[in-house]
Amino acid sequence: MTAPGLRQRKKQRMYETLSEIAIRLFLEKGFDAVSVAEIAAAAEISKPTLFRYFPAKEDLVLHRIADHEDEAARVVAASDEPPLAALRRHFLEGLERDDPVTGLNDHPQVLAFHSLLYGTPALVARAHGHLERQEAALAEVLGGDLDARLAAGQIIAVRRILAMENWRRIAKGETVEDVRVDAVAAAERAFGVLADGLPWLS
Repeated sequence: MTAPGLRQRKKQRMYETLSEIAIRLFLEKGFDAVSVAEIAAAAEISKPTLFRYFPAKEDLVLHRIADHEDEAARVVAASDEPPLAALRRHFLEGLERDDPVTGLNDHPQVLAFHSLLYGTPALVARAHGHLERQEAALAEVLGGDLDARLAAGQIIAVRRILAMENWRRIAKGETVEDVRVDAVAAAERAFGVLADGLPWLS
């Protein structure tokens, strides 16, 4: 694979910088209290320049999870295992390393980001597009037909619900170790149900 050129690396750094500045401001003041003009000023760029990178204010937050949009698809494509076996193993490995994507992480910055994401209606609405792109990418790897799209929808929903349950419990004060055993058991159970209902992926 060809390494990205200097221009592409600089552009990617700008995406990261703008997203980090915006999230810091949102966490300090609240999403609705921070204007795009304020973010641009903090980044020392113009509003039109900011909009060239991020067409919507919500995208400044969702950029942090954008690289997960094709994660499930990449896991399936890279594995010699049946799709559900590969996805089950990947999720369980994520729980083992406290991957924030699984919800099993109690780092203050992770909890603050998730509270921002799930506690802001505009971000919740915008995140639906993120989920749809996850489903589309996975469905394409699974064959692209209606059965593949139906299966992808179920798989992405299971991953999301498992992660949300873990995050909710930790956000209420339970520790990672309090939740871990239940989280693993719930993941095993959920992927077992998927395997029973989608035998062609097992």
